[in-house]
Amino acid sequence: MQKLITGLHHFQSRIFESHQELFERLAQGQSPDALFITCSDSRINPNLITQTQPGDLFILRNAGNIIPPFGAANGGEGATIEFAIAGLGVKDIIVCGHSLCGAVKGLLNLESIKKLPSVVSWLSHAEATRRIVEENYIDAGLNAEELLSVAIQENVLVQLENLKTHPAVAVKLSRGEINLHGWTYKIETGQVFSYDSKTGQFAEIREASDVTAISKPRLSLNSVI
Repeated sequence: MQKLITGLHHFQSRIFESHQELFERLAQGQSPDALFITCSDSRINPNLITQTQPGDLFILRNAGNIIPPFGAANGGEGATIEFAIAGLGVKDIIVCGHSLCGAVKGLLNLESIKKLPSVVSWLSHAEATRRIVEENYIDAGLNAEELLSVAIQENVLVQLENLKTHPAVAVKLSRGEINLHGWTYKIETGQVFSYDSKTGQFAEIREASDVTAISKPRLSLNSVI
């Protein structure tokens, strides 16, 4: 706790003062560029990864970067999505998974988390991910690390499909007024990969032209980080 208090004092005495103009502007309202949906994992920091400022990203986090289909749950995900689109007018939505994801690891071995009933219940919204992996990859000769990597990728695509069931998203998509992006972040290297629906693969983002919007999410079977 002392680390947090020390950090708080540093922020107030150094950071806030040196960025006072930014915070004065933010006090007038927010206009984020994108809705960034990612995992609650403490190793993931969207603003650090993208080198963005406060106010640039509207961030939604939960275990496994999961988006329940519209009407399937009464959590805050639906409200956050609706507000980001209808209230704040974001033009891009990013679903970002990450390597070594404990939620996806648990999804692949539900027996290992049977003593965490709330987690098991939550992961039911990613059941499609588990079945896709089971049907397409279990017998593909992948080792445990490769299987987890491909499951993380597939989960991003599944959640993008779930995202499309939300009315606010569906309306904007039908008008061509919003772009959906599927990313994965590799903790070990700092690399970020973006899904390209034309190739059916995740490719490393090196420049802005490497980022494409999703059209028909489906992972190519030979795409493994």
